[in-house]
Amino acid sequence: QVQLVESGGGLVQAGGSLRLSCAASGRTFRSYAMGWFRQGPGKEREFVAAISWSGGASSYADSVKGRFTISRDNAKKLVYLQMNSLKPEDTAVYYCASTTYGSRWYSPGVYDSWGQGTQVTVSS
Repeated sequence: QVQLVESGGGLVQAGGSLRLSCAASGRTFRSYAMGWFRQGPGKEREFVAAISWSGGASSYADSVKGRFTISRDNAKKLVYLQMNSLKPEDTAVYYCASTTYGSRWYSPGVYDSWGQGTQVTVSS
């Protein structure tokens, strides 16, 4: 397993941008696909984006496609979520997670390690 710590959350106006980072520890980081999820007030945790271990493949929720970009730097053991054109409905706690699965990245159940989350608040 890897240990994950998110950072980069904050308060931003609608239309603004934020970049979230997820720092991983552990020697096997490059073996894991990585995902971002979010959980808004009173809502279930939902899939946002995921990226393969090599960075060669990625997947996005329809609600963020074209606005968010996931990337990773295996040498630095970092995963990023660049969020542009933010909307109030993007307000949530954002979590990164790791998985050895090569598919079903949209499912929280395939992830075996989670960070503590970082709050993103988008004001209208």
